[in-house]
Amino acid sequence: MFEDKVAIVTGASSGIGLAVAEKLVMAGAKVALVARTKSTLDAAVRRLGSDRAAAFALDVGDLDALIALPLRVKGHFGRLDIVVNNAGLNHRGAIDKHSAKALADIINVNLTAPIVLTRAASEHLETGGSVVFVASIAGMVPVPGEATYSASKAGMRAFSRAVQEDFAERSIHCGIVSPGPVDTGFFGDELDEVPDLVFSQPISSADQIADAVLACIERRKEEIAVPGQSGRLATFAYVFPEVAKALRPMLQKKGAKAKAAYIAKKRV
Repeated sequence: MFEDKVAIVTGASSGIGLAVAEKLVMAGAKVALVARTKSTLDAAVRRLGSDRAAAFALDVGDLDALIALPLRVKGHFGRLDIVVNNAGLNHRGAIDKHSAKALADIINVNLTAPIVLTRAASEHLETGGSVVFVASIAGMVPVPGEATYSASKAGMRAFSRAVQEDFAERSIHCGIVSPGPVDTGFFGDELDEVPDLVFSQPISSADQIADAVLACIERRKEEIAVPGQSGRLATFAYVFPEVAKALRPMLQKKGAKAKAAYIAKKRV
């Protein structure tokens, strides 16, 4: 399935993105690793092998660099089959805690950049290729304290489902992977700011999300939520918002206990 396919993975220097890149290479693909820090990318390329991986250091907020990326990758590897829009940004807490620019940055990284990269890649993707968007359960049901992040991921989900129709003639698949909380630096660097409600759901590993990304591509799925039970709960909360609001205190209490245990374990 993945043998000699070429993939772009954004946010590939650590966490989910690096795990996706590793699994794609193990499956036989060649991967363009995209992130801001060249030294970190170079270390990943050395580990994965320069015949199978290449570093493309750029900020996804630089739209000109992003637009040029697919052609650069095609020039390096000779083709382009897969795009994984994984790079993400979040500033947790009430919106008045952050500047307007900081909130705009969330939208730029989480929504504008994937749209721009998908558009740029559309001219170069092979027939039957795939574009995967790493969204979030927060994009299925909004999380208080993460309003802008939730909005950006909801927009990402809407874009993926709509743009699929634009690509139908070329059989290009668009899929979404929506994780709940994931045990990475993206999640753990601001533990005190993570809402208790988030901890009411099981915490996944980066490898589990990477497995879901590869499954999404291989099975050409429209969306995979990880874990599945969190996706079902989010769907229920979206359909029955008043019931979900009534259940929120119970889930927050459960999450507060789980959060305290998680923090204690991390700080040992």
